[in-house]
Amino acid sequence: MRAPPNSPCQTNRLANCSLPIAKVSVVLQRSAPAIWPSRGRVFKTKMTGPITRRDALLRTAALASVSIIPAAALPLAAAPLDKPARHEEIDRALQARVGAREIPGVVAMAANEQSVLYEGAFGLRDMATASRMSIDTIFRIASMVKLLTTVAALQLVERGQLKLDEPAGNIDPTLASVEVLAGFDAKGVPQLRPAQRPVTLRNLLTHTSGFSYLLWDPNVVRYLKFARGNPHLPRMPLMFEPGAKWAYGGGLDRVGRMVEIAGGQNLDRYFSDHITGPLGMNDTGFSLNEKQRAREASLHVRDANGKLLPRPLEKPDVPKAFSGGGGIYSSAPDYLTLLQALLNGGSFRGTTILRPETVASMSANQIGHLEAGILRTTNPALSNDVNFFPGVQLRWGLGHMINLDPVPHGRKAGSLTWAGLFNTYYWIDPTMRIAGVIMMQILPFADRQALKAYRQFERAICHALGPA
Repeated sequence: MRAPPNSPCQTNRLANCSLPIAKVSVVLQRSAPAIWPSRGRVFKTKMTGPITRRDALLRTAALASVSIIPAAALPLAAAPLDKPARHEEIDRALQARVGAREIPGVVAMAANEQSVLYEGAFGLRDMATASRMSIDTIFRIASMVKLLTTVAALQLVERGQLKLDEPAGNIDPTLASVEVLAGFDAKGVPQLRPAQRPVTLRNLLTHTSGFSYLLWDPNVVRYLKFARGNPHLPRMPLMFEPGAKWAYGGGLDRVGRMVEIAGGQNLDRYFSDHITGPLGMNDTGFSLNEKQRAREASLHVRDANGKLLPRPLEKPDVPKAFSGGGGIYSSAPDYLTLLQALLNGGSFRGTTILRPETVASMSANQIGHLEAGILRTTNPALSNDVNFFPGVQLRWGLGHMINLDPVPHGRKAGSLTWAGLFNTYYWIDPTMRIAGVIMMQILPFADRQALKAYRQFERAICHALGPA
């Protein structure tokens, strides 16, 4: 089944590589138009061979004149890369995972600051209906909304409407008098005390606030078992003093509320007016229309025997409240656009969402010597244990996890990453000047087969775009 074109700039997944043309062999298609096979988009071959720089420029200009390649991508020096992605190698790696029925389907894309370098869609959106995956498939990306929320908060910091290091309670009164869980007594009763330090926006953005998720913190599990139905206990205390530790948690939910208060709009409208709308991310939002829902991937749950079981789509819903920590939909092309803007210092195709110095602060270690990124599950049905890079030092910036060491055969030191509960992942490598996104819809999180596909995709991209 052929997937229709998603946008003019994605007709040929290598067409937008702004590379030294003398090093590129172009595939010639004499009589048939470009086609879009299920394995991904690439011009089919009738004959191949090296071409001259003049011929390449003429053909590139001709393609641009019919809107196959956007004119903005034409400058040859736009990308500091030596060669295009070896798409066959990447195709084989991803198709093998689908062919072995390890994952039902996947969409993967990679880009530099200006151009899409690779895109591929493989397998099925829904094993129950056999609907095929396409580049424009829409996914629930869960915690990958946290990057959007971070961008929104930092926009307001740039405007002076939020402060990174002032008490967050100055904006949201619910954060003004937080309590810390000091432990449990002999009967299991939670022992609470007032926090000695205020929670700041920086704490919330870096997961050092003390808010921790139920899914990866047994103390939260224990607390909630006792606190449910007890009106005298706070709904969620801090698990530690602000700034004392790192724990992945609901800090970005609180940031979302701060954005709403300081920005004077609900979070959905703020994103649309200030981030997703200006960037043309039209498939990113907290609800879907009927046409978008027709492109949505279904969730598949892996049972105890490793078998994938499809689940029906969630019921259509128009939420009245919005979370800065989860609950959003997007597509690989949309999310890659956001990553390109950050890779490009906060601007993309004439739209600026952040200043370059703000983007630089996002990629700087904000938590000192605190260790980050390793999670131990409390519910194996929803998440496996999480340690994406064993033996690699991990820290947190503003919005991303940072690997301080290079990952063997993959991203360089100082790369940025995070993920969503249903096995959607992204990374930005500022050294290689590339960003990648890979999306699946599988539970539990950190599914081993999904991570295998992610790792193979990353390694193939880094191998293709690394030194010759």
